[in-house]
Amino acid sequence: MNHLSEETSPYLRQHADNPVEWFPWREDAFEQAKERNVPVLLSVGYSACHWCHVMAHESFEDPEIAALMNENFVNIKVDREERPDVDAIYMTAVTSLTGRGGWPMTVFCDHEGRPFHGGTYWPNKPRGGMPSFPQVLEAVTEAWETKKSDLDQMATELTSRIEQLSQIPPDSSPPSSDVLTQAVSNLISHHDRVHGGFGNPPKFPQAMNLDFLIRRMAKEDNASIEAVVTFTLASMASGGIYDHLGGGFSRYSVDERWLVPHFEKMLYDNAMLARVYLHAWKLNSDPRWLQVAEETIEYVLRDLRDPLGGFYSAEDADSEGVEGKFYVWDQKELEEICGDHAEEVIDWYGVTSEGNFEGSNILYRRKVGDLLRPSGVEESRHALFEKRKGRVRPGLDNKVLTEWNGLMLATLSEAAVATGRDDWLEAAKLNGNFLWENMRDENGRWLRAWQPEAGSQHLAYSADYAAAIDGLTRLGEATGERRWTEMAIETASALLDLFEDQENGGFFTTGNDADPLITRMKDVFDNAIPSANSLAAVALFRLGSLTGQTNFVESAERVLKLVSKQVAQHPTGFGHLLGALDIYHNGSTEVLITGNRSDLLEVVNSSLFPDVVLAWGESFSGPLWENRTGDQAWVCRNFECELPITTTEDLEKSLKS
Repeated sequence: MNHLSEETSPYLRQHADNPVEWFPWREDAFEQAKERNVPVLLSVGYSACHWCHVMAHESFEDPEIAALMNENFVNIKVDREERPDVDAIYMTAVTSLTGRGGWPMTVFCDHEGRPFHGGTYWPNKPRGGMPSFPQVLEAVTEAWETKKSDLDQMATELTSRIEQLSQIPPDSSPPSSDVLTQAVSNLISHHDRVHGGFGNPPKFPQAMNLDFLIRRMAKEDNASIEAVVTFTLASMASGGIYDHLGGGFSRYSVDERWLVPHFEKMLYDNAMLARVYLHAWKLNSDPRWLQVAEETIEYVLRDLRDPLGGFYSAEDADSEGVEGKFYVWDQKELEEICGDHAEEVIDWYGVTSEGNFEGSNILYRRKVGDLLRPSGVEESRHALFEKRKGRVRPGLDNKVLTEWNGLMLATLSEAAVATGRDDWLEAAKLNGNFLWENMRDENGRWLRAWQPEAGSQHLAYSADYAAAIDGLTRLGEATGERRWTEMAIETASALLDLFEDQENGGFFTTGNDADPLITRMKDVFDNAIPSANSLAAVALFRLGSLTGQTNFVESAERVLKLVSKQVAQHPTGFGHLLGALDIYHNGSTEVLITGNRSDLLEVVNSSLFPDVVLAWGESFSGPLWENRTGDQAWVCRNFECELPITTTEDLEKSLKS
């Protein structure tokens, strides 16, 4: 019997009809494995994962392979997006065993959940030097029956290794400011001068490192940084990784030139990339970057928003079982749809009769960086978008994750006030209300995931709390409404109570009220999304500066001490945390605007001031508001304020100095 049909995760429900007797992650699965004296087969993936679908089709839907799995294992299926705590532990095991990781991930464990063997994708038949999945199953079964002591030893060693990696001794001080300079140098040296971006394919956008470079641009004139940022932003927005009709970015490019994407679209990528392009526009007013930011935000609001205000997780790479089918075009299709503008459109988007992807065309800009469309192309773009609506859409993962929504809420709040989009601000407020009302239980404990048919479940992790703090803080700055800041304060206090390591600093992934796993890990490296500790450091520095609650600032400093040595060795592996380190060394600037001065507000919101926190509108408790009135601005550092400012010119001068 398959046990996944009642699960809230769309990914788990995708496997509810498999002939495999899948369990979700729960205690009775391990109890059954112990009773039957068989190992646990743990399979981890997510709904937008192309190779997860491939392995499911090849192996999990095959009755003979399923029979092998059911006879010799207790099989557990996990959605890594719902259970990042489980994913992190076993991904650490797989990378320790194989030197690489990825999804789908398959791990073999004993009855206590200790891993002893694992890997990623295995084909149903031997291929390219890889054993088949049935061969792996048979080898593990034989080893379990004949070499159990060897497996026990391997499980002990692997579990010890995982525990060691999660126990980081703190340094006596945060990383020096030299690390910021080193990070800039490293990124410049690894910049792809031919195609933009960093490193070799598959190429990921690296939004956090780009945002760090833009932060540096706002503080110093550096032609090398500007060249890297400008060329990379132009290259990504010109490539096929960007959806030129509907907006938004795919997760990564399989080639070096950003042409062929892995077509899945993730909420977190689009939240962070929209912010990168927004910041670039706020810094230099380049209309190209505003266009990309606007279209990316509109994509999320149009295609990933629940009517109640939450944002869904992802869209699949596949539609009708074919990767990218929703997005690609034949030249003849374009000629029919675009009419008199066909020749111009075909040239603009690099369309050919032979195509550039499996006989079809991924739309891209042949002339890198030339993004502002002439009227004929823009008219045809709308026509193509309308035509595409009639196609079968990629699968939608309609679960709402607190962490990813916090990222989007922060972006949307800042974008709304920077562009004057009241509709975006209303969408941000709706999202904030949704999170507060739907992503917490009756005791106010935050939860991780929500799904329209099933509601909320899973205790939230430290990353959820940290992202929610940042999103709510920025929503308070955008609206001037006290309640959002008070929500952020309440959430930050709970983060410290539930997750903080009082001995060594930093935050555990799971709360002290969560069911125990084989170890309690800390998420510190910034990978596809910011780590929980990076998110917390930035959010707590900003909220502490805004409210004067020094315990938040002290906890953020303890995060920096915890990872000090790692950041010094690998600064570009901590792209988001570098923002917190910059705040630590250079301080934050508190701006208070009292009375009714929308012109002064616009000065703060329309330009990029990375270290500014803003208070206005409804007052909240804290030293920033004490004894300050009138229609004017106050610019403060460590709550020591300059004389009040009454003109936009003087405010801009003060902030830029």
